[in-house]
Amino acid sequence: MTADTMTDVMTFTSFGIPLWAELVAAGLGGLQGAMFAAGLKERRVDVLGVVVIGIGVALGGSLLRDVLLDERPVVVWSSWYLVVAAASALLGMAVQPLLRRVDWVVIVLDAVVIGTFGAIATSKALALGVGAAGAVLIGVIGGVGGSIIRDLLLGLPVAFLHVGSLYAVAAAAGAASFVLLEALGVGVVVDGIVCVVVAAGVRLAAVRFTWTFPEQRAIGRLRSHGS
Repeated sequence: MTADTMTDVMTFTSFGIPLWAELVAAGLGGLQGAMFAAGLKERRVDVLGVVVIGIGVALGGSLLRDVLLDERPVVVWSSWYLVVAAASALLGMAVQPLLRRVDWVVIVLDAVVIGTFGAIATSKALALGVGAAGAVLIGVIGGVGGSIIRDLLLGLPVAFLHVGSLYAVAAAAGAASFVLLEALGVGVVVDGIVCVVVAAGVRLAAVRFTWTFPEQRAIGRLRSHGS
């Protein structure tokens, strides 16, 4: 690896986040996505499919974020994202059979990925002048975008639209905390760490304590009984 290449990896993106931080997020996404896909034995996903799912989780949120912000997609213009995502997906596929409690590992990684991509997306939105509400929205999309791509590619119900996931709530809580701290003048590093902790904490608590929103059909039944 040349000195110029190392300099490129360590440089900051145009919105103030170190490139290595985005690559870490991509790596976590690729790892989680591949482990998730490799664990779906009933789907009989082949090696290429597992890698593709991992790449989709790693790059999906960033791609949707940049499209909505009318920015050129960084995952396309920089080759590092794809390399890191593919390598992480291969690693996830390799370690998945070795983990006895892989479901919890995948859930924890998923929660961290939501917060990490949410923090990066919120930071970029604010740097580009997006208002507070819009920045939270971009943070949510960046946070859950990878899971949307994953579920669509696997032909599964989109997780954040269904009872019991609280994906969007977790991402919104993290993004809102980022926006609030940024408004108070706290540094972007602390903002990002708090965003990840809040988003991951809400998601994991929802899984642990089975927090859900009321199901739409249940609300409908209550209304019919009340009338």
